[in-house]
Amino acid sequence: MHKILMIDDDERLCQLVGEYLQRYGHQLDCAPLPSRGRALLAGNGYDLLILDVMLPEMDGLSLCREIRKTSDIPIIMLTARGEVMDRVVGLELGADDYLAKPFEPRELLARLQNILRRAQRSGGKLCYGSLTVEPDRRRALLADQELNLSTMEYQLLELLAKHPGKTFTRDEILNQLKGIDADIYTRSVDILVSRLRQKLEPLDLIKTVRGSGYVLVGGE
Repeated sequence: MHKILMIDDDERLCQLVGEYLQRYGHQLDCAPLPSRGRALLAGNGYDLLILDVMLPEMDGLSLCREIRKTSDIPIIMLTARGEVMDRVVGLELGADDYLAKPFEPRELLARLQNILRRAQRSGGKLCYGSLTVEPDRRRALLADQELNLSTMEYQLLELLAKHPGKTFTRDEILNQLKGIDADIYTRSVDILVSRLRQKLEPLDLIKTVRGSGYVLVGGE
């Protein structure tokens, strides 16, 4: 099952799309406002975003630009029929595809499935803005330059990158890293996170959840 987010203030359309996609094993969450959409992106590990151009608060093109600063989540833009420039600008800003309203749900399904298949064939790379984590090669690159990470730093980064939006407690991180360094203890998790954050600058992807732990945020 893939988790998909739709940012569109047409609640009836969101309901219809959600019901249709559910028949094919996809879960759709809807957000009528960009602010709500960004909050959901930050904490739920979505596989694809459906983004309308015409939105309250800010237009979809501006929102796409903001999302692309830190996230490579696949994006399908919804545009008004005949608005060619919206489509061109959307693709230039990093959208993966566009669909003109009104549209057939079957066409939307075909487009998103095609994008998701392409993502699965990308070799398992995990991308967040200019950061790429390559589990198969056990390395991470920032702006195409390989990062000099210790074994523990890389393991922590891979753990967080494989579960964007999931908050890991210090104990959970300790359990994952056991066997790498037998002397690791709770306080050293904070030190490890601090070192990793420094190496990821200027990206600010690892957030502290007060009283809980740490989370990798791919959509802010």
